Amino acid sequence: MAKPLIRDRGSRLLEAAQTEPGSPLVGILGTGDFSRSLARRLVASGHQVVVGSRNPKRSAALFPDEAEVMSQLEAASQADIVFVALFPEHYSSLVELKQVLGGRVLVDVSNGLCLNQDGPSNAEQLADMFPESHVVKGFNTISAWALQSGPRDGSRQVFLCSDSSVAKASVSQLCRRMGFIPIDMGPLSASLEIENMPLYLFPSWKLPVLLSFALFIFFYLYNFIRDVLHPYVTSGKSAFYKMPIELVNVTLPCVALVMLTLVYVPGLCAAFLQLWWGTKYKRFPDFLDKWLIQRKQFGLCSFLCAALHMIYITLYDVFYIFSLLIYLFIHLQVKNGIEDSWVSEDVWRMELYVSVGIMAIGLLSLLAVTSLPSVANTVNWREFSFIQSSLGHCALFMATLHTCLFGWTRAFDAKQYHFYLPPTFLLVVIPPVSVLIFRSLLFLPCVALKLRKIRRGWEKTRHIRFTLPDEDCSSPQLSKCV
Repeated sequence: MAKPLIRDRGSRLLEAAQTEPGSPLVGILGTGDFSRSLARRLVASGHQVVVGSRNPKRSAALFPDEAEVMSQLEAASQADIVFVALFPEHYSSLVELKQVLGGRVLVDVSNGLCLNQDGPSNAEQLADMFPESHVVKGFNTISAWALQSGPRDGSRQVFLCSDSSVAKASVSQLCRRMGFIPIDMGPLSASLEIENMPLYLFPSWKLPVLLSFALFIFFYLYNFIRDVLHPYVTSGKSAFYKMPIELVNVTLPCVALVMLTLVYVPGLCAAFLQLWWGTKYKRFPDFLDKWLIQRKQFGLCSFLCAALHMIYITLYDVFYIFSLLIYLFIHLQVKNGIEDSWVSEDVWRMELYVSVGIMAIGLLSLLAVTSLPSVANTVNWREFSFIQSSLGHCALFMATLHTCLFGWTRAFDAKQYHFYLPPTFLLVVIPPVSVLIFRSLLFLPCVALKLRKIRRGWEKTRHIRFTLPDEDCSSPQLSKCV
């Protein structure tokens, strides 16, 4: 047999030496979960690994056979790159290794205990304790599970920072061999930002989620006043049974349509600001920049509300759907014992209302799927822009038409204005209709041509004139004259 089934502890170091020539010997100080996962990934990547432990005999069985477990002093004296896989409060236990670790690369993988601490960071404290060593901050954003399962099951980016470019380059090369992508974050002063990264809880989702919740509360209370409180006050009829499900089902599409509208409002604001300024080189206000960045989160919140609305319709209104089918197929109404013919207007309204709603949720599903990184990476920029912009506006139009068909002529019925409050659909439909109208203005030839010139570098104040290329890209290069 080329490899024995059972190896003694003394043969492991000999086998570990049969790796790629010139690869650094990697040491790990610590025997926790992260240390064990890191050792497995390093061994799988073809590196020589030595592990430093305060109790080597007890910890040896926890590591792969190819990794040699020894004392911390022995591991630190042999390794070229040393991973400090200890909690920051245990750094003081390494002071006796200060002379041995001098001139070596120390990789700090720790995280902070709380967000937005003033500093210094854990890596900076380690650098102060070992001034003769080259400290590199990194691998703290990679979980032990991602190390065990491989980079395909977790984030592939590893953020690195160090005051030593040579040490950072060696860790970057080590990172690539492990299958990860190193991201250079600059000097060691950026380590505090890197340590805070794992502590953030959906930072880009805070505003969209809070706004969705606020809209839900507003529309729920609005519907409660109109549909529950009004009949109770005016006629003593109790409709409080509607609160758990029916009011929620009516509120969810309102939130979905408003959040979908907010996806396309910042793009319109940016376009009209560029037309007003006559240049694309002037910076947008900070709130508009953040709004443009968070459009994906707004859209996914809209899709969530729309999907929940569809589930409520499907599961809760089963009896209503069956009644509708009977109404559509039999075409009869029974009133006071007299058989009446069906109302054609109501049938057409319901057919269109359901059909447009299905198309709207289908387009929203397409937008949500293409926003996934794994799907977005398979399409080019033009395809992605077509789906998110062109089909996105089609989804907004379908959702708006769905709402209008739901309201039909009830906006002109005085009985619908409970407590003089307009119907909910009338409030909800105003923002998307406004966005669609302003969006259509950008398609006017005079406006579209000027906006296209601005986005290709034309500036009103510099009087730069040039000829735009044809749509088929067959014209020669732009001819400019100042």
